[in-house]
Amino acid sequence: MKINVTFHLLLASFALTAVGQVKTTKVQPVTYAGSRAPLRPNPYIELPLGAIKPQGWLKEMLIRQKNGATGKLDELYPLVMNNRNGWLGGDGDQWERGPYWIDGLLPLAYILDDQGLIAKTKPWVEWALNSQQPDGYFGPSKDYGPEPGIQRDNSRDWWPKMVMLKILKQYYSATGDQRVIKLMTNYFKYQLNELHKKPLDHWTFWARYRGGDNLMVVYWLYNLTGDKFLLDLGDLIHKQTFDYTNGFLSTDMLTKPGSIHCVNLAQGIKEPLIYYQHHPDQKYLNATKKGFADIRKYNGMAHGLYGGDEALHGNNPTQGSELCSAVEMMFSLESILEITGDVAYADQLEKVAFNALPTQVSDDFMTRQYFQQANQVMATRHTRNFDVNHHGTDLCFGLLSGYPCCTSNMHQGWPKFVQNLWYATADKGIAALAYSPSEAKMSLGNGLDVAVKEETGYPFEETIRFTISPSKTASFPFHLRMPAWCKKGTVKINGKVWKEEVGNQVVKITREWKSGDVVELELPMHIFKNNWYENSMSVERGPITYALKVGDKITPVKNDKDPIEYGATYNELHPTTPWNYALIQVPENKLDDQYKIEKVKPVSDFPWNPDNAPLQIKTKGRRIPSWGIYNEMTGPIPYSLTYQLETANELEDITLIPYGCTNLRISQFPVVRK
Repeated sequence: MKINVTFHLLLASFALTAVGQVKTTKVQPVTYAGSRAPLRPNPYIELPLGAIKPQGWLKEMLIRQKNGATGKLDELYPLVMNNRNGWLGGDGDQWERGPYWIDGLLPLAYILDDQGLIAKTKPWVEWALNSQQPDGYFGPSKDYGPEPGIQRDNSRDWWPKMVMLKILKQYYSATGDQRVIKLMTNYFKYQLNELHKKPLDHWTFWARYRGGDNLMVVYWLYNLTGDKFLLDLGDLIHKQTFDYTNGFLSTDMLTKPGSIHCVNLAQGIKEPLIYYQHHPDQKYLNATKKGFADIRKYNGMAHGLYGGDEALHGNNPTQGSELCSAVEMMFSLESILEITGDVAYADQLEKVAFNALPTQVSDDFMTRQYFQQANQVMATRHTRNFDVNHHGTDLCFGLLSGYPCCTSNMHQGWPKFVQNLWYATADKGIAALAYSPSEAKMSLGNGLDVAVKEETGYPFEETIRFTISPSKTASFPFHLRMPAWCKKGTVKINGKVWKEEVGNQVVKITREWKSGDVVELELPMHIFKNNWYENSMSVERGPITYALKVGDKITPVKNDKDPIEYGATYNELHPTTPWNYALIQVPENKLDDQYKIEKVKPVSDFPWNPDNAPLQIKTKGRRIPSWGIYNEMTGPIPYSLTYQLETANELEDITLIPYGCTNLRISQFPVVRK
């Protein structure tokens, strides 16, 4: 079965001339195709890049990226992002960092429709498109490393091309440039021929663990062209990719520290379900479910990610979690959501997006942490108990502190989140599965265009208002997610209650829609808790984890210890208020009495810092004098409810704010009896 969804977008149609050059012809609508047999039809279909526009605070995030490091990385990081880069034909870096940047810059540029940013992406796209050789290979072919002119032996490594394939897929989605189809077809023929002789791990191990990104684009191209050889290539790539299915189902991989690189896991976790599209065996669904469950059990933390600094490193809340893991896990969850339609993956996507991501990048999007900690009370240059330490700067905020891969890769997080707020559906409708202020335009075929507007203060507020404006009165389904954390949500249509539903499901509204119809989704948020390492406790409400508001002092540091690649400056953070509090044990049914949610101010265009946090939770805590600083971190967290644990006599009022608004914090608390 093939699903065809036509999007009435004004995309340029390109024609190849006799000499292989490309000229732009008249602008016309194009057809966006879903799954082509024998690939399994997915329930949700991604919209073309640019069809979804952010509004409110989410738009502000993208504007800050534009004005910050995303829009200026070529100026801020010229060592790699200059015209000597191998992906621009030079003798500089030919590895992942240049493509990583464009993988975030390009969707940002087209979502904002910013011609200046689009112009910055053009040299990279054009060079890649024009680099194809007679055998089908494309990309750099000289053995140069990060330092210009320094050769290394990894010619034609498969991994960096996977990032550029993702870029070209997005570029085609935004422009319809047929050169992308030609290049990918020839390159994938080259891959099919070469992988038997030089498998994914021939040069480095990265491609073996990240082959799911390659496979994803192979299936995407098959849905457009129907070339059968692509299915054979897909099977070969899957065979040569690390066996995540067996790793999750049949081994103790996720229970053992050091068993897998944190970013490989974030990227690779989607591979079983990418392959599932061609081979829809239940084991791939089961493997992915178990993988996420084991990550949560053995390595999970309150911010939605896991201990990985850089290898998998357990669930102690002082272990680091890498920024690359956040953005790659978000992209994996977005890819999985489209294939499965499973509410749990949308819930997890929002957990990472609204907690881990905003706190790890500075307000102006000019600096970032390499690692963050769920319990983070200092961010200083110091060697900690991480799997890898990069001169001790891993927790410091800097453009290049820690290691520069995150400097290049952090940019994809918010633009791709925007790109996955809305979907077309297999039943010829529309779907909103993750929530944030936005607008989208799409066509459902047969002359029916639909514009939708989503107005909300979510994830801080409980009500989401959708205005549906079809070009003509028509009947079609509208899919809405009821998150698992919501005990019972309410759907109103034009002011009248349509249905109340329990959480953890997708609700489908099928009716005749007319322009201006309003759907209101009310998702009551209650206080709940989760338990973590050493039986510590997090306080949560809706998709947000709340953390202790810790005052901080920022100290700029001139970096005179490291090579220039690690940055000329960075910022350290030191606490200015107490942090070593335990929460008071209360029964589950008394949480709302113990934790009082307060609206401090309206949701601003930028809510993600301590001063702008729109909500706070007031509660009581008790200091634990023996819980102090150790190795410039919190010392070992006391096991919750340890008999006769010494605490201060007096109860104190403490304030919790959204995790994503914090700089320093405790988000996993010890618990003591009152």
